[in-house]
Amino acid sequence: QVQLLESGGGLVQPGGSLRLSCAAPRSIYRVEAMGWYRQTPERTRELVARITSSGTSNYAESVKGRFTISTDNAKRTVFLQMNSLKPEDTAVYYCNAEIGLRPGDVTDSYWGQGTQVTVSS
Repeated sequence: QVQLLESGGGLVQPGGSLRLSCAAPRSIYRVEAMGWYRQTPERTRELVARITSSGTSNYAESVKGRFTISTDNAKRTVFLQMNSLKPEDTAVYYCNAEIGLRPGDVTDSYWGQGTQVTVSS
């Protein structure tokens, strides 16, 4: 069982910033990609941002220019810097990682437990 450890959610005023972090175990063999998704009671889970092991990133249109995804040098921790936050960014944010546990394994998708982000005055 792979556990992804998330942190960084909270309450922030509109226009403010938050930084989310998600760490995968160092012992795993390969991380193909990591990303952040978000979900509200009214909407299905949607991709916010994703970054591959080669550094290619993509973003939801609604967050382009405001959010930045990055990883540490070991590519085992992913960060989401969220600036100019809006009330519509309020959601539970989930970390996702596509991981190969051992050499030769195909990758499987793993999820964090979710962290609440609330943007409100």
